[in-house]
Amino acid sequence: MSVQVVRQSKFRHVYGQPEKKEFCYDDIRVTKSSWDSMFCSVNPKFLAVVTEAAGGGAFIALPLNKFGRQDKDTPIIAGHKQSVTDIQWCPFNDNVIASASDDCTVKIWQVPDGGLFINMTEPIVTLEYHQRRVAFIQWHPTANNILMSVGADHKIVIWNVGTGEPLKVIDGHTDIIFSAAFNYNGSKIVTTCKDKMIRIFDARSGELLEKGKSHEGTKSARAIFLKDGSILTTGFSKMSERQYALRDETMLDDPIIMVEVDTSNGILVPLYDPDTSVVFLTAKGDSQIRYFEVNMDQPPYVHYINTFLSSEPQRGLGYLPKRGMDTSINEIFRLYKLHGTGKVEPIHFLVPRKSDNFQADLYPDTASDIPALSAEEWWNEKKDANPVLISLKGGYQAKSAQTLQVAKKSNVLDKMPSKGGAAGGGADSAVVTELQDEVKRLRKMILSMDKRIKALEEKQGIKPGSVEDGEASTKQNGAH
Repeated sequence: MSVQVVRQSKFRHVYGQPEKKEFCYDDIRVTKSSWDSMFCSVNPKFLAVVTEAAGGGAFIALPLNKFGRQDKDTPIIAGHKQSVTDIQWCPFNDNVIASASDDCTVKIWQVPDGGLFINMTEPIVTLEYHQRRVAFIQWHPTANNILMSVGADHKIVIWNVGTGEPLKVIDGHTDIIFSAAFNYNGSKIVTTCKDKMIRIFDARSGELLEKGKSHEGTKSARAIFLKDGSILTTGFSKMSERQYALRDETMLDDPIIMVEVDTSNGILVPLYDPDTSVVFLTAKGDSQIRYFEVNMDQPPYVHYINTFLSSEPQRGLGYLPKRGMDTSINEIFRLYKLHGTGKVEPIHFLVPRKSDNFQADLYPDTASDIPALSAEEWWNEKKDANPVLISLKGGYQAKSAQTLQVAKKSNVLDKMPSKGGAAGGGADSAVVTELQDEVKRLRKMILSMDKRIKALEEKQGIKPGSVEDGEASTKQNGAH
């Protein structure tokens, strides 16, 4: 009689591979803020990192293929009056990013294809409601233009970015909110709080659906929904030991499992891939990344796979959406590690396979950049839907920049990506307004570039205008 002693899993041999130096990013002034955020967001087009800035908050948005040493004069996005606390790319428009700040606002920006050439200071939308710092933000996973913000005023606000208005304010907390996350279809929100409680809310009505005890330690805790509705939490014990736990959403007080990890101080942040059910646990200040496979059919349900070790601790992490993976090397996850030295290092997590063909078992259909619902369908019609899925066979091609249509308000995003539609009665006036706004933006850009050119000429000791005069005389001599 044979006894199986090794659990069968296609992810049992997953390993992490740091990127070569020439494909890393250097000389980025990564923020030194001690705020509990990862300070990095990535999509198939851009890498965004929160940076040090004098007199306000700023971050950079680099094209993903702009490797190597970054110039000190690299344009930044700098519209906040105080430090930036969190940044998140929109899942349905790779050129749109949201930023949260200590100045109590959330701002929405559009980055052109190819990146910035001058500093960006004017957002498309500014969302104002919170009375204290905005700690975290998260886009809705299936509905277009729906954004959640979490404030230090103990409130969660659900926004319609297309109108710049708050749809719902959830104020069911009496203390600092540590984390908040949507479930797979965005119908529920799970939160952790300083009062050591886990709460589940209806995302539209704000109704409290479930409530239970979290980890017993006084330090911060995290909670995320898994694809099947289970909840994974991380936190600390009374003895300050780091833990993770798996819970049923209807029995939060009674964890299915709870495991002690170690006694480090960093707050474990769970990063979850719903396609493979692989969870990565790591923390700021750690130099290791543990990863596990969740399988609800095999106790103990959360199975340790391996640990990626490095010599340098991380100041933050970002992860690339699945549609950006390189399927030719069997990559199932990619992290972007922020170093204190200003380096950003991609880390590929690979499954070793002998065949070079597309591995369908590693790449089930994944969430696309097409929203399943419009904001109106989700809010007004109270519809829920799972993400629209695409196949990665043949690779994913990022879309070109989508034009953001301006409605009656001059700062409103009002376009449903990848949805066609006939022109309405006010189409002509809308086009005129859009063209006028575009002319204003171009004039402002030209003025900024002219100032930049003059500053560079003065720095190099060149007489202002002499470059143009020299070019003109050269052309005239050539003509003769």
